[in-house]
Amino acid sequence: MPNTQKDQLFILIKSLTKAEKRNFKLYASRSQSGGDSKFLQLFDVLDRIAQYDDKVIIKKVASIEKRHLANLKRHLYKQILTSLRLIYIQKNIDIQIREQLDFARILYGKGMYMQSLRLLERIKQTAVDHHQDVLHLEILEFQKLIETRHVTHSRQVENKVERLLMESLQRSQITHDINLLSALNIQLHGYYIQYGHARNKEGQHKSIEFFNTHVPTGLDRRQLTFFEKANLYQSWMWLHYINLDLAKARESAAQWVNLFMEDPRMSSKDPDLYIRSLYYLLMLLFLTHQKEDFEHYLSYLNEFIDNTWEELNDNSKMLASVYQNLCHLNFTLLHNDFQAGIDAIPEIKQNLKIFDNYMDEYRSLLFEFKYAYLHFAVGDFEKALDFLNKIVLIKNTQLPKDLQIYASLLQLICLYEQEQYDLMSYFISPLRRLINKYPIKNKTQLALFDFLKKLAMLPAAEASSAFAAFDSEVAKLRKDPFEAKALHYLRPDFWAKSHLDNCTVEEASYELEKV
Repeated sequence: MPNTQKDQLFILIKSLTKAEKRNFKLYASRSQSGGDSKFLQLFDVLDRIAQYDDKVIIKKVASIEKRHLANLKRHLYKQILTSLRLIYIQKNIDIQIREQLDFARILYGKGMYMQSLRLLERIKQTAVDHHQDVLHLEILEFQKLIETRHVTHSRQVENKVERLLMESLQRSQITHDINLLSALNIQLHGYYIQYGHARNKEGQHKSIEFFNTHVPTGLDRRQLTFFEKANLYQSWMWLHYINLDLAKARESAAQWVNLFMEDPRMSSKDPDLYIRSLYYLLMLLFLTHQKEDFEHYLSYLNEFIDNTWEELNDNSKMLASVYQNLCHLNFTLLHNDFQAGIDAIPEIKQNLKIFDNYMDEYRSLLFEFKYAYLHFAVGDFEKALDFLNKIVLIKNTQLPKDLQIYASLLQLICLYEQEQYDLMSYFISPLRRLINKYPIKNKTQLALFDFLKKLAMLPAAEASSAFAAFDSEVAKLRKDPFEAKALHYLRPDFWAKSHLDNCTVEEASYELEKV
């Protein structure tokens, strides 16, 4: 079967809305001298077929020869992007500024440099108002070019050129710092992927040293711009998250969100960043069991997505849908309302289905893990195993292994609950190999793995005393701040108490919440 995901043109056409297709047809028909062009015929065929296939295309459009198909596809791709640009120029401030900057360059090329300067002065203020720092610098550099090559009236205005040069120097420093801060943000995320959470004081010192080595100096000597603050707060959030100081990470995420509260225009100018800020704050509120604050900020996320959905582009809709549905599941988990989470799964799957070609694999598997845990909590172990197998059996070596380890541990727990001890023994060996290969492991994973190995061989009569000992071990782990997140993934205290009190995990969770 042909792989549709390999053809970029096909994917682009399938992503278009009805309005975007109609706009393209109007744009393309105006640019043609008459009759249907070959690229319009190609567009219609690709729009109709369900799977991409060169042979089908050539058969359906007899006027297209195989040797011309590649060039025709490139031309069609460019025409579609051009028509989309005409639509989104009214929605994206950076596209609007770039268009005006292009107009200024055209005027300059025609010798109308004074008109070009006046246009640059107007759009410069727009760039400032909307925190378009890089475009602001580009405008300033073009203004300087004109001033150095032509006699203008600027010298007649006191200190005008000097102010331009000073503004350019300041903006260059800001752009430089934004570059360093965004790099720091990315590097810290990469540090987390490579090394995981700090497991002791030495690990904390190492991450702090990494942060201090890469953070720009002198940031406190001037007022930071919006995106400087956004990148700085994200970097602080990652540092504290790596060090498992979840309370401080939550504070940094809240500062990130508050940037948008202080300048509400930016949520519509950069909805992706706003949605991400709310998601990470909600994730940290979830990990720190802040129920009231979680509900408060979840209402912000839901309200924003509901009110702006029609204006969001496809990428923003994908992010919004993924983050909103993850937060909805976390809400049910935070309140131990596992059945409500299960009831929401069909709708969540339907919401995410349209983004199958765009979602990264890790996010998809994270949903599968949460689905599995919800079913495990209510005692539907068979269904939980169906979801877990999608994670445990995956061969992608690029995925973070922590999720696969947690899924494998939960798989063993479900097999124990089903009294499938032989299968438990079968899956213990590959999990041992995975844990041994993975350098980023924690005490909770190791303790749970050792306990499950013991359970697989233990007579049923001795299980109760084993669970009591394990419950005491988990209680000790709860006092270790480096185990906070790991304990949150599987809540082994819920499972242990369910066996000690002879009840479901769901019932045990309610009892522990009262304590």
